Amino acid sequence: MSTTTPTAGPTAGGTTEIRSLTVLPAHREDVELHTADGLTLVGELARPLGPDGGPATPAATLVTLHPLPTHGGYMDSHVYRKAAWRLPALADLAVLRFNTRGTSSPRGTSEGAFDGGDGERFDVAAAIEYAEFHDLPRRWLVGWSFGTELALMHGHDPSVEGAILLSPPLHRATDADLDAWAAFGRPLVVLVPELDDYLRPDEARARFARVPQAEVIGVDGAKHLWVGEPAVRRVLDEVVAHVLPGHAPLPTTWDGPATTAAAVAATPMDGADDRADDEADEADDERGDAVEEDA
Repeated sequence: MSTTTPTAGPTAGGTTEIRSLTVLPAHREDVELHTADGLTLVGELARPLGPDGGPATPAATLVTLHPLPTHGGYMDSHVYRKAAWRLPALADLAVLRFNTRGTSSPRGTSEGAFDGGDGERFDVAAAIEYAEFHDLPRRWLVGWSFGTELALMHGHDPSVEGAILLSPPLHRATDADLDAWAAFGRPLVVLVPELDDYLRPDEARARFARVPQAEVIGVDGAKHLWVGEPAVRRVLDEVVAHVLPGHAPLPTTWDGPATTAAAVAATPMDGADDRADDEADEADDERGDAVEEDA
């Protein structure tokens, strides 16, 4: 079992309100991905917990691609951390998180060096290959900011069912990449914050119009970093609604054992505090990834 999620101890059985540091039961293990250009990347796989304490077969799989590592994005960027803490229990989803080349987190440091989205093509392929070879079903890419560029540029794999993009800046990904995804034909769900720093809903609808199957969803009041528990819940609800239609919205309480994660230290790129519901006891942990000035 993984020890990459520090916890402050279990809560008693019964009904637990799901808050920003709530960790629900799952089978979590440290994993390594191996790229075609010879690098080892570190990550974690969270799967639903079976009755015997081992992993159960998930209903679908999220392969996550994190924000810009040169501005502090990594596998523990808060939306992905919370997805791994909640979705195996709430939606029977597997969540694969990993650090792209040269990126560090408490889990460890992936080999190699940041390559601006070019060499990261091998990282995306290694993650998809890992999920396929380990029989993780119904694989969806979930990219956030820089991770959306990786999905658009390098995610056209026949074993992928679709992609969900959070706050796409469309700085590295070009119209040619959008045309390639249009030809790929797989679903593309695009969540665009109303107050995004780089691409807002109206412009996003215009840019993604060249992808006929793209669904652009503007999220009122949200910002690039998805700070605040309401924003996180909206993201997770949309992910589950598209990957497993009929399974959202997610519950906000949990009947059974749960733990509370220890606060995670802020990284240099961390943005505003996400204190909407848990200001007193969780302010240190509730941070998004920073604005990507060169996204």
